[in-house]
Amino acid sequence: MAGLKSDFMELLIVTGMSGSGKSNAANVLEDIGYYCVDNIPPLIIPTLINLFSDAHSEFNKLAIITDMRGGELFKDITGVLEDLKKNDISYKILFLTANDNILVSRFKENRRCHPLCISDSITVSEAVKKERLALNAIRSLADYVIDTSALSVNLLKEKLTGLFTKNLNSITVQCLSFGFKYGAPTDADIIFDVRCLPNPFYITELKNLTGKDDEVKKFVMNSGDSTLMFQKIYDLIRFSLPLYLKEGKSQLVIAFGCTGGKHRSVTFAELLTQKLKEDSFTAISMHRDINKI
Repeated sequence: MAGLKSDFMELLIVTGMSGSGKSNAANVLEDIGYYCVDNIPPLIIPTLINLFSDAHSEFNKLAIITDMRGGELFKDITGVLEDLKKNDISYKILFLTANDNILVSRFKENRRCHPLCISDSITVSEAVKKERLALNAIRSLADYVIDTSALSVNLLKEKLTGLFTKNLNSITVQCLSFGFKYGAPTDADIIFDVRCLPNPFYITELKNLTGKDDEVKKFVMNSGDSTLMFQKIYDLIRFSLPLYLKEGKSQLVIAFGCTGGKHRSVTFAELLTQKLKEDSFTAISMHRDINKI
C-alpha cells in the first residue's frame, strides 16, 4: 500500500443499499473525472490502489463501488478500511440508501433479483431489511450519506456534482428544502421546522410561485419572527461549522421543512445557501418537493 500518495489521489469508496442508485452515481462520478471500478470485493481494494498509484500520471481520482453483490467477500470491508487508515491512505465513503418501500418497488419495476435473494430463499422485502441491518456498520463510517428515495437521476447528478467537484478536505453544506407531508429526509443532519412562519400558500398571487421567487421571499421574510429565526439559525450554523470540520465531517445536510416544501422551506434554504457562500463556505441548495402538487 505504500505506493499511494495521499496528496496525489482522491479515493472514494461507494457503497450502500442495493437499488439505491449506485450505478447512476458511478456514471456521474465518471463524468466529473473519477475512474470508477464497480463490484469489487473489498480485499482487492489495496491491489487496485497500488495499481492506480503506479499510474498516477494518468489517474488521480478513483471511485471503487463495493457492496452486497460480493456476498461473503463483502464482510471484509471494515477490516480493509481499517488497514487503509493504518497505512495512512486517505479516503472518503459515499453511502447511498433509500426507504424500504422504494427499494422494493425499484426491484419489481426493473424485474431484477436482489443480491440476497440469490443466496437465500427470501422475498425482496425481507432481503432489503436484512441488507440494511448488515450495512449499519459501514453506514456509520460514511462521510456522505445520500437518500435517493425522492431523487430523480438529474437531482442525484446535481447533488453529487456539487459534492465532488469541491475539495474533499473541506466541508460542503447542503441546504435542503422539503415538505413534511411527504416525509422528513433521512439523510439530514439538522432539521428546522419553519411551519410556524407566515404561509404564502394562502395568498392567491403567491400560491403557485415558490420560495425561489422574490415575491415569496419578500412575503416570508417580511415578518420579524422570520428574520429573527433565520438569524438565530445562521448564528448556530456559523458557530457549528468549524466544529464539524474539526471532527472530520465532509458534508453537512441542513434541512428546512414546511407543509408542502414549496414556499417557506425553499426560501430559508435559498437564503442560507446565499449567506454561507457570502462567507466563503461551500454551499449548495436542493429542493426535494418543490415541483410536487
